[in-house]
Amino acid sequence: MESRVAVRQESARMREKALGKADCGEGPVAWIDLRAPHGELREEILAAIGKVLDSARFILGENVARFEEEFARFCRSQHAVAVGSATDALVLTLDALGVGSGDEVILPAWTFAATAAAVWHVGARPVFVDCAPESFLLDLNQVAARIGAKTRAIIPVHLYGEVAEVEALMEMAQKRGVWVVEDVAQAAGASLRGKMAGSMGHAGCFSFYPTKTLGACGEGGLVLTGDGELAKRIRHLRNQADDTALGGKKYHHSAVGYNSRLQEIQAAILRIKLRRLEEWNLRRRALAKLYHSLLADCPVVRPRLAEDGSHIYNLYTIRTSRRGELSEWLKAQGIGFDIVYPLPIHLQSAYRSLGGKEGDLPIAEAHAKEVLSLPIYPSLTDAQVARVAEAIKEFFSRR
Repeated sequence: MESRVAVRQESARMREKALGKADCGEGPVAWIDLRAPHGELREEILAAIGKVLDSARFILGENVARFEEEFARFCRSQHAVAVGSATDALVLTLDALGVGSGDEVILPAWTFAATAAAVWHVGARPVFVDCAPESFLLDLNQVAARIGAKTRAIIPVHLYGEVAEVEALMEMAQKRGVWVVEDVAQAAGASLRGKMAGSMGHAGCFSFYPTKTLGACGEGGLVLTGDGELAKRIRHLRNQADDTALGGKKYHHSAVGYNSRLQEIQAAILRIKLRRLEEWNLRRRALAKLYHSLLADCPVVRPRLAEDGSHIYNLYTIRTSRRGELSEWLKAQGIGFDIVYPLPIHLQSAYRSLGGKEGDLPIAEAHAKEVLSLPIYPSLTDAQVARVAEAIKEFFSRR
């Protein structure tokens, strides 16, 4: 696989040379490019869509079943259940585990709002913890301190593509009879000490939103688990709890279910892309390494450099106290960026009733004022990374 990536990188460098500096070293750099992978796979994707159209099987067909098998095998787990989104994956998993009213679920305040929303939707109470020092991931010491009689689950989030210490959380949780549900929305294909993200907890919940490391051409999600009974319950719930999923009669419902099914066309597209995921993640890691080197002398805090696969850089997020000025400078230079996220969840108005206030979780609150995510995606060229880095260095040298 490494050799294949090297060949592609050399091809990219040759293309840059042929195009000239104006096209690769001085032009705008997009925040993200969703056209490139689809252009490269266009014929294969269109052929797969055509087969779905010819079959007229659009819901829970062969592609969904095959994708579940292939994704479970890729993640070295036993069961995968494809659903409508990562939010649905979290909701269905918590529901299937019996988490509900009166329960508490521990999760980081530094994550996307969907993680907390899933807890809220099943009627449980989110309990927010701060990031570990100098990290974007949840603080294990705070998790241990917050586990109480009402705690039913912990949701570690593999934020920006970096894998949290799930095994330590599992040891902590199993002593207390608590579930561990991994939020793997931003880390498909990452691993830690030989174990794939999403396969270490009781369940792992994935997103196939178009911007993710494995993105659909629309919405999509999946639950990964080694527990066959849990997988069966989620399969039941995702299709309005129709009892045929349990071997029962059609239009008989022994539970209140959901409408959360990955579409057959999206599954067909994801099957094609899955075959490229490892290669794409290797490229992301190479780009992160290049950023890390080029920004070494710059007064910004760079993300952890991980060459072991424990960080696959769905986002490359730096920190700087001068974010506002730098943002304006990058915008003027035609360089895309995003701020992910501008406000931690415990301070969001939707969760005001939980009593969170400024100062409660100082590391997450500091991140909210400093984070800036730079362009990183497999089709990004080395020259474009150099252009972004040079623009950042120029900003700090002039100001």
